[in-house]
Amino acid sequence: MTHAAALLPLTVAWPLLGAVLLAGPGRWLRRTAADALATAWATAQLALLAGLWAAAGDGRLVSWVAGWTPVDGHSVGIVLAADRIGAGLALLAAALVLAALGYAWRYFDEPETEQGHGGAFPALLLLFEAGMCGFALTGDLFDAFVFFELMGVAAYALTAYRVEEPRPLQGALAFALTGSVAGYCALLGIGLLYARTGELALARIGEALGRQPPGPVAAAAFALIATAMLVKAAAVPFHFWLPDAHAEAPSPVCMLLSGVMVELGLYGLLRVYWTVFSGPGGIPAEVFRTTFLVLGALTALTGAVLCWQQRHLKRLLAHSTVGHMGLFLCAAALLTPAGTAGAALYALGHAGAKAALFALVGVLLDRFGSVDEHGLHGRGRDLVAAGALTVAGALALAGLPPFGTGLGKAVAEHATAHGAPWLLPVFLLVPAVTAGAVLRAALRVFAGAGATPRQRHAGPETTGGGEEPEVRDPSRRVPRVMLVVPALLLGASLAVGLLPGLAHRIAEAAAGPPVPEAEWTATGVLLGLAGAVLAAAMAAAALWGPALKGPAAGAVRAAADRAIVLAVVPLRRLHSGHVGDYVAWLAAGLAALMAVFTLCARAG
Repeated sequence: MTHAAALLPLTVAWPLLGAVLLAGPGRWLRRTAADALATAWATAQLALLAGLWAAAGDGRLVSWVAGWTPVDGHSVGIVLAADRIGAGLALLAAALVLAALGYAWRYFDEPETEQGHGGAFPALLLLFEAGMCGFALTGDLFDAFVFFELMGVAAYALTAYRVEEPRPLQGALAFALTGSVAGYCALLGIGLLYARTGELALARIGEALGRQPPGPVAAAAFALIATAMLVKAAAVPFHFWLPDAHAEAPSPVCMLLSGVMVELGLYGLLRVYWTVFSGPGGIPAEVFRTTFLVLGALTALTGAVLCWQQRHLKRLLAHSTVGHMGLFLCAAALLTPAGTAGAALYALGHAGAKAALFALVGVLLDRFGSVDEHGLHGRGRDLVAAGALTVAGALALAGLPPFGTGLGKAVAEHATAHGAPWLLPVFLLVPAVTAGAVLRAALRVFAGAGATPRQRHAGPETTGGGEEPEVRDPSRRVPRVMLVVPALLLGASLAVGLLPGLAHRIAEAAAGPPVPEAEWTATGVLLGLAGAVLAAAMAAAALWGPALKGPAAGAVRAAADRAIVLAVVPLRRLHSGHVGDYVAWLAAGLAALMAVFTLCARAG
């Protein structure tokens, strides 16, 4: 074992130890001291993972914790394995946790006591980080389940951080119950694989399945594990928890949920397929490709439609995440080096842009105690920096060059043109619609654009009005750190698109040799510009279109109203807020995947 590999267990143990210190002795620290300790701890974790990412090189670092190495080819110990893509995702998680901690510096106005008050919030963030890093770096399927659950439990607690209020508790319960069902699915799938192969290490399971003919047991196991990963990835119809959780979670938590946790779900799906099920005894590549291309397109279109119709800004961004996750899934499902590289670049650029946008929505909640696009009309005129950053974030979502989202989108579109050209309109339309919705909201809130919206009677879950401020004094001056952090995150998204060496390393980590081209092309630049122009046109039409007179304008409005009645209203009704409905859709999605994979296994 190399010296670098020996540090692998520390990537999980270090944030766990920090969480213990903050939740234990940290109870007697004042908030400033707890924040400082947590930030220093997260900085050390980031440095550790950066060193491991560099040390992994083109190979893999492997560590058998406590020396429990395999005997006669069989293993019972905990194995951690770091290659460039796994270490890179853990590094992304560490970077966003550090950003969230910096953003949340003195963010919550909690009562001081004579003994100080605890670091509960930063402790939970470090616990969440331990789960994400362990999930990205584990080489054992059962340990992946353990870290999957650790990540989930921390996320549930963070979502319900304001547990004294009913709505955060309701959102966390929906999240937790859906995630718990997903965990049971994963555990059942792991049990089937263990019964079939007698192995738990990912590579060993793949080798054992490769020596067996395809069968319904392996197909059912993949359907169960894929369902668990797709719940975390917020793919349709497993996505219902995500808007509810994002609507109620504190803004720093939303930065992590949309910035890295959903991407880890997609990573888990792909890693399990490539390592375990891509051989002769698993799922044929064509079946996987067709199934997840269709599912990805459905997810992308559903997210875009629901994003456009939202006025609750957190839900708007959450549905935008669903739409973009559909695009990442489509690119990765091509099972080509270019598709995988495009998905990785796109997801990395999106992580910076989306985390920045949630941070900027947090500025509005901090200042006005509301995230209602209509109710905030023109109230953000004095927040010039926040408005400019929000517009930049919207254009990043559209894929405007030179943002990393634009480069990833261009690489993914190039791969799609060769593998599934019917998806190209989806790659153009979905980013434009989601970016147009954000741009519309930004212009309405920060510039007072368009007519004053009519206030319709609707609940706070729909409008975002009546929110509780996340600080005690929403009229205070916005802390500088709450603008510096989103600016740095957008700068990181720009760096992915501007630094060719960085983009090449990311593509190499995701796809391996031969390394696909990860550079700007004339077609990619033109499509990125077209998406940004389309987003701006849609935002302008939404803001100033209703004021237009004449038969043509009336006909367009009538057609839009009919489309809303036929397509949008049924989709919104499905998001009922009832956990039973969400679990029922999860069960329906599992049944569909089970039917597809087991029927194909029998046919094979």
